[in-house]
Amino acid sequence: MRFIIEESDEVIVTHSGMTLVGLLLDKTTLGERLNRTRLSGMGKPDISNRDVAYSYIGLLCQGKTDFDHIEAFRDDEFFTIALQMDSVPSSPTLRQRLDMAAGKAGWESILLEESANLLRTLDVTLHPIVLGESSKRRAYIPLDLNVSPFDNSGTKKEGVSRTYKGHDGYAPIFAYLGQEGYVVNVQLREGSTHVQKDTAAFLRKSIQYAKQISDLPLLVRMDAGNDSAENIAVCRSQDSRAEFIIKRNLRKESPQAWLVTAQQHGVCHEPRPGKKVYHGSLMCPVKGLSEPVRMVFDVIERTTMADGQTLLVPDIEVNAYWTSLPDDPDVIIRLYHDHAVMEQFHSEIKTDLDAERLPSGKFATNNLVLHFVCMAYNLLRVIGQESLKRNDAPLRKKAERRRIRTVIQNLMTLAAKLVRHARQSKLKLGHGNRWFPVFRRLYLTFV
Repeated sequence: MRFIIEESDEVIVTHSGMTLVGLLLDKTTLGERLNRTRLSGMGKPDISNRDVAYSYIGLLCQGKTDFDHIEAFRDDEFFTIALQMDSVPSSPTLRQRLDMAAGKAGWESILLEESANLLRTLDVTLHPIVLGESSKRRAYIPLDLNVSPFDNSGTKKEGVSRTYKGHDGYAPIFAYLGQEGYVVNVQLREGSTHVQKDTAAFLRKSIQYAKQISDLPLLVRMDAGNDSAENIAVCRSQDSRAEFIIKRNLRKESPQAWLVTAQQHGVCHEPRPGKKVYHGSLMCPVKGLSEPVRMVFDVIERTTMADGQTLLVPDIEVNAYWTSLPDDPDVIIRLYHDHAVMEQFHSEIKTDLDAERLPSGKFATNNLVLHFVCMAYNLLRVIGQESLKRNDAPLRKKAERRRIRTVIQNLMTLAAKLVRHARQSKLKLGHGNRWFPVFRRLYLTFV
């Protein structure tokens, strides 16, 4: 069958989800705060800072990061109405405004603060980690910090250099709150930056943002690259108090010496012939700290492989963790392994939001862009998590967290017809669209 392609006078919308984004942004003071900032060398702009920021957030919530993508929305009546804007900037205006604001006007802090305030206002559900016996239950909200290199190979962008992953790019650090993975802090770094550089200050700020969102105690989890007394001191500090599990960097410590220590202080179990696993803990002094820190260890001695092959020399694997928790070593090790879920959050930012190859050639602008990305990520995460509260989505697979790509594909890009009649505006979704009940419920929830 052949089709006749014609242009319609009706207003057909391909991104109905912008109404949800607009409702969430309306619960913040982001626009007002950005409008109050003054950019050097510019008087009162024709297009407000609010409209520039909201336009870019609208792009990002559709998985579009390039500044040129805004051109498709300049004459889009619905895009303007949904995000409650006066006008949509051109691509050069968007780029120039972000260049002017980057690192100078405090937009990065405003985005992080408003994001935290929104999550608090919405009282988002954060599923805690519950530890202890039934009579002495303790609940913690995980705060996971990690660096995730962005591959920007083949570019000449400012700050791009060799990362520890072996490619050229950036090495931003993220802080995610809860098992849901809301971003509470982010910082773009040059690719060759050491993972621990300025991390203590970043950790302190991340804890402060996290405490704005949740009143429950925090559990900080960090990788071996952040094995530093500075980080432990931050977690022990009165103003940034948090429990912690930080993997130790064993550096040049001998595995054989560790095996002796494990045999003396650990509990051994043998899951199969030829494999012994030792778990235990010690109180150890740490240079730069006045009090010793509990160290949990996991030492594995293999004399035969799983297929039965005998090893001439035993294979010794050692893992150790600093922690402030009193729980059994098995619990500490399991909690640290759960820290790996943040790789999924990294993936959603890089691929679902298409943010790995940042759009500007200027480092400061890309840092600001990354803060906008994280604001959009949190908005989409809120929408996704709210959609899970009832079983009305046309998806059979049960989930505890809705992936960002699923939110964009099924809720942001819903097709509808915009109808204006009797001083009312209506969005009419197609008959039989099985996402209609979810979309209407979300709209009524956020309105």
